[in-house]
Amino acid sequence: MIPREIQILLADDHALVRHGLRALLESEEKFKVVAEAGDGLEALDLVKKLKPDVVVLDVMMPNLNGLETARQLTKQYPRTKIIILSMYDEEGFVLEALGNGASGYVLKDSTSKDLVLAINEVIAGRRYLSPPLSDRAIDAYQQFAKSGTFDKYDTLTTREREVLQLTVEGHTHGEIAQTLGISVRTAETHRANLMKKLKIHSQADLIRYAIKRKIIPMDG
Repeated sequence: MIPREIQILLADDHALVRHGLRALLESEEKFKVVAEAGDGLEALDLVKKLKPDVVVLDVMMPNLNGLETARQLTKQYPRTKIIILSMYDEEGFVLEALGNGASGYVLKDSTSKDLVLAINEVIAGRRYLSPPLSDRAIDAYQQFAKSGTFDKYDTLTTREREVLQLTVEGHTHGEIAQTLGISVRTAETHRANLMKKLKIHSQADLIRYAIKRKIIPMDG
C-alpha cells in the first residue's frame, strides 16, 4: 500500500528560509509542501483554503506571530498539526506554544533531520520537542496547567491580539482596519480595550510589553 502524501504549509517571513525548508521537506518521499505564507494572517487564509496536514510556523512573523497563529489554527482547524520553528529555547516560550495547540517545537539550530522527525511524530499523534527541551518542558507544562497562573494577555480577544501586533509594528489605525477588514473606529476601539486590559497607557510601553513578551523581535 502506498502511504498517503503528507501535505505541509510553511509560514516564515523570509523567502530564502521557506525555499530551503521546501527543498528539505520535498526531498522526503511522503512530504509535499502545498503552500508558503509570509505572515500569520496569510497562513490562516491558506489553511482555510487548503486544509494541510501540518503547518510549520516561524515564531516571529509580521502581522500575526506564530504563537497567536497557532492558537487560532487550533480553535478553527483542530485536525491540522502545528509545529513551531523557533530560535528561542526558553521554557516559557515552549509552554505557551504547547498551550496554544502546537504538537511540535523545533529549534532553528537543530539539524534538518529534526524537522523531518517532528513532522512524522506529530502526524503519528505524538508530541515532539527538540532536545534538550522535551522532558523539562512537558513536566513544566503540566505544573503550569495545574497552577492556573493568570496572565493579562489571556484576557485579550483574538481581534485584540491581532490589533496589538499590528499596532506595535507601527501601522496606523487606517492600515490596521484595511489589513483586518474592519472599520477605523473598530480598530481604535480594539486598541483602547487591549491597552485597558493590559493596564498600559502609552505606545512606548506597549512596544516594550510586546518585545518582552516576544510578540515582536527586539530590533523590530
